[in-house]
Amino acid sequence: MEYEETDIKGVWVLTPKVFNDNRGYFFEAWKKSDFEAHVGKVDFIQDNESKSSYGVLRGLHYQKGTYSQAKLVRVIKGKVLDVAVDLRKSSPTFGKHVMVELSEDNKRQLFIPRGFAHGFLVLSPEAIFTYKVDNIYAPAHEASIRWNDPQIGINWPIDQKDVVTSPKDLEGKDFKDADFFE
Repeated sequence: MEYEETDIKGVWVLTPKVFNDNRGYFFEAWKKSDFEAHVGKVDFIQDNESKSSYGVLRGLHYQKGTYSQAKLVRVIKGKVLDVAVDLRKSSPTFGKHVMVELSEDNKRQLFIPRGFAHGFLVLSPEAIFTYKVDNIYAPAHEASIRWNDPQIGINWPIDQKDVVTSPKDLEGKDFKDADFFE
């Protein structure tokens, strides 16, 4: 596995070494000892999976306070544009974001530490997205920021009229009104 820290400290892109032959392929998707040697100790407690179609935008989600979650995300089928937004007020990259294309072809993963909002846009006809989290889902502590907030300025690569999102995500806060982390 190759580990590359992004321009935002603590956010990592993981690219596996893939072994291909006439039967298909094999790769290690996650190995605790390697992950901890590069990224640090994270106690993942749950795996989640979603299926979405083209134009679906999920996010920008996060959980507040002690219910914050670190995530390791990847795509099993299809292609997405994955985004992490730094909500740590003490960070030199506060309010900045990183975008990474994750796909079944590149098999890359993105590690997003606690203190970030997260979202993704499906770029293929269908995508199966999976992620590990290190904390329980706590609906009373979840929050979201509008996916098209101008202060964050994410350049989503499709026309806004083609974005499909949930009613809950449409009610996301403006970045300026979000709950931040220290």
